[in-house]
Amino acid sequence: MSANLNQEDKKRKFLKSSQKNDEERMDKTGMKKEDIFSDSGLHFDSDLPEGSESDSGSASSGQGKPAMSRQHATSSSHREPGWIQRSKARSESEEDLYTSSAKSPIVFEVAAQPKAPPPQAPRLIHTLVESGVVTKDVLDQALEIQKKNTDKRRMVDILVEDLGVEKSVLLQIVARHYAFETTDPTGMLGDKEKLQFIRQLLETLPPLYYDLAVRHKVLPYELYSNGYDKLVVITPDTTHPDVHHIARAFKYPKYQIRYVSTEQWTELWRKLAFDHNAKQLGLKSEEGDFEKEEDEKELQKSLEDEIGKGKLNELVEGILVDGVRTGASDIHVVPKGSHRTEFHFRIDGRLTLWSAIADVRAEAIITVVKDRGKNLDRFEKFLSQDGFAQRMIDNKMIRFRFSTMPIYSSDLRSKLESIVIRILRSGDNTKGVAAIGMPPEQEQVFLKAIRRPQGIVIFTGPTGSGKSTSQFCAIQHIMDPGINIVTIEDPVEYLIEGCRQVKLNHKLDFEGALRGLLRHDPDVVMVGEMRDKITAEIAIKLANTGHLIFSTLHTNDSVGAITRLYNMGIEPFLLAYTINIIVAQRLVRKLCDRCKLPDEDIDEDFLIECGFTPQEIETTTFYKGNGCVHCIRGYHGRQGIFEVLAMTREMRKIILKSRDFIDEDALRVNALQNGLKPLKQSAMDLLRNGVTSLENVEGMILDE
Repeated sequence: MSANLNQEDKKRKFLKSSQKNDEERMDKTGMKKEDIFSDSGLHFDSDLPEGSESDSGSASSGQGKPAMSRQHATSSSHREPGWIQRSKARSESEEDLYTSSAKSPIVFEVAAQPKAPPPQAPRLIHTLVESGVVTKDVLDQALEIQKKNTDKRRMVDILVEDLGVEKSVLLQIVARHYAFETTDPTGMLGDKEKLQFIRQLLETLPPLYYDLAVRHKVLPYELYSNGYDKLVVITPDTTHPDVHHIARAFKYPKYQIRYVSTEQWTELWRKLAFDHNAKQLGLKSEEGDFEKEEDEKELQKSLEDEIGKGKLNELVEGILVDGVRTGASDIHVVPKGSHRTEFHFRIDGRLTLWSAIADVRAEAIITVVKDRGKNLDRFEKFLSQDGFAQRMIDNKMIRFRFSTMPIYSSDLRSKLESIVIRILRSGDNTKGVAAIGMPPEQEQVFLKAIRRPQGIVIFTGPTGSGKSTSQFCAIQHIMDPGINIVTIEDPVEYLIEGCRQVKLNHKLDFEGALRGLLRHDPDVVMVGEMRDKITAEIAIKLANTGHLIFSTLHTNDSVGAITRLYNMGIEPFLLAYTINIIVAQRLVRKLCDRCKLPDEDIDEDFLIECGFTPQEIETTTFYKGNGCVHCIRGYHGRQGIFEVLAMTREMRKIILKSRDFIDEDALRVNALQNGLKPLKQSAMDLLRNGVTSLENVEGMILDE
């Protein structure tokens, strides 16, 4: 009994001393009880961020008054003053006098004062509608698609991929809505130190994040150091969730995301890619003296060792990716000796040296390149071979067509081969006739011809003039589920959804495929090329029996195609009544608008010889290429020029009257009277308008 009384006395004394200490502290500092509670580390609900909750829930005893709550409280009716409860909590830790059921923390809560809701910023969907990027109907469709999808696609992706909204404009509006800073990298494109800094940062990324960075167009841009390092990354798609993962992968404590337009990002990447070479993969490009004395057995062993120990696989894969991203149409792998291999890219119709490797055996590089393609035998070095490969690059399926050819070498022990890789972009042929770039008056004539249910449409021009692309654009335009479209190609260059594409092989040639096609119920047939009399006769027969035929020929102009078919042995009456239209075309390199300069040394005599008048020469400003970071030696991109020959009644009569030869002059005169615009005239127009230079079209405008 006495022990219990002593314990109670100690308890009362301790509580009184605690109360006295708190009162003295308030007298000296002028603090209130709530201040003491706040100073002790306890929190009020009014101090918590909006929307946050305390651990023990929310219980208020009146507006502006602190209300105490305690977990595992045995009785809610018995409450003591706050300073007593605080003293009790202290006594539990120091003297273990207070033995309640649990030692849980005490949280004091203050009911928050009602506040007026802050003004809300407009939602993104409202911003998109107000800016005119999308209409309300399109937005409703996107919302409906988003509800149906289970993969939680972003609204931006749905608008672009499903509803055809222009991506660059949409991303710019989104970045502006969320107040991302905008960066213009144009001023640093010529700064080699900054470009090298970006490359070095990219090389630090793991392969997974490097691929993500290129796929989502994310690049490091600047590094700020002010007590800590902050990295600035730029991207057109600022709200993509992977951008943050990529930015964190650079291992800097802080980062900032800024917006850059898609066009400016592409220019920056193009500059980074063109300065990229094999040195970044650990392979030197300087020439050296590598004359080694190796016998035949050691040669093969050395070859295998070089393939195994080097980074040749990464080098070749990087070359394929760079070829796609720089817009090259072909990649040439050319050995220049036993220990030197050059890579050339054909960009805008011209070969450009990309890189040269001089410390690895050329045979080792050729072997690795051949291993990238299917149907290529790495051990066969004396025959020409054809192969193919495909890669997913930047979210697009890219196909590669390989062609190998044995070549002579000064080193008789080396068995060298030249390899050409054609890059086939499956997404380039999905825009219809508008993508060809015909002038409006020629486009109307062309559309009228391809809409006919029968006849033959012929494209002519040299290799690399865009004939295949024009064919596929025309087929895309007339594509319909109600017609059967069959193509016969060797090889198949573009995959066209909705067509049945026949690939020729050693058992199925053009003649066999065309004969089988007669029983395959086609409506539209595309024949890759009329190579001889047999294929031409079958194509003409199909066109004469109610089918629409697309094909190509290699002639210099449109009228020459009629003469070529006649010389193959096609009867004049078949030519007169089956040909709908003949399109001759060329691709002309365009001058870079950023750096082109007036050509002060123009050859006036040559221009007069080509058909320009002295008055035209005096009043026209002719331009030439200069070269800058945005182009390749003064040129950037290509433009098509066309000569569209539509058959008329008078032209058919001229063909029917032919006996031993086709009167090309009579056909050409009649065509000019009916509005034919020759290739020469189209090239001269580009020259007058400053689109191209004289050196680029001099072969087209010079009369024969």
